[in-house]
Amino acid sequence: MTIGVLALQGGFALHADILRDLGADVREVRTPRDLEGLDGLVIPGGESTTMTLGIEREGLAEPLRELVASGTPVFGTCAGLIMLDREHLGVLDVLAHRNAFGRQIRSFETDLDIEGDTVHAVFIRAPWIAEAGEGVEILAEIDGHPVAVRQDNLLAVSFHPELAGDTKLHERFLEQVRARTARAS
Repeated sequence: MTIGVLALQGGFALHADILRDLGADVREVRTPRDLEGLDGLVIPGGESTTMTLGIEREGLAEPLRELVASGTPVFGTCAGLIMLDREHLGVLDVLAHRNAFGRQIRSFETDLDIEGDTVHAVFIRAPWIAEAGEGVEILAEIDGHPVAVRQDNLLAVSFHPELAGDTKLHERFLEQVRARTARAS
């Protein structure tokens, strides 16, 4: 199982370490060629404007859209959620509101219930989902604002699971990858 981690900017190294610890082969993705043969992809947190510029510079936008359209599981965290939304790659039917919880000083941690699992979530200049289309399943909210969603092969969260020492969402993502790989066999 080969999982790519978009490595243009942001917290990609921690995601890669967690995925390796969970048994995945990990490839850092910086160019369209790096997407070839992936079983799944993580788009990490970071700074969404910088990430957008890197995606444009490397010609990754269309190849990323094609990867999602192929059914490959993709997991976006914090800025990764923003990159997937309607205004960026346009593959997740949500509109993310950047820095919705406030500036860096307003960062916080909390536990969320996501489909029966308690997940520790670290929010740093985090977005929330301002709008979600009908095909989007809301998995968790804070004060009525969606912060975790699923749509088809996409899992996206507003927070940084890689900083929390909690691997449940990475495990869930890898289960999705394994299930797709088994169906394709």
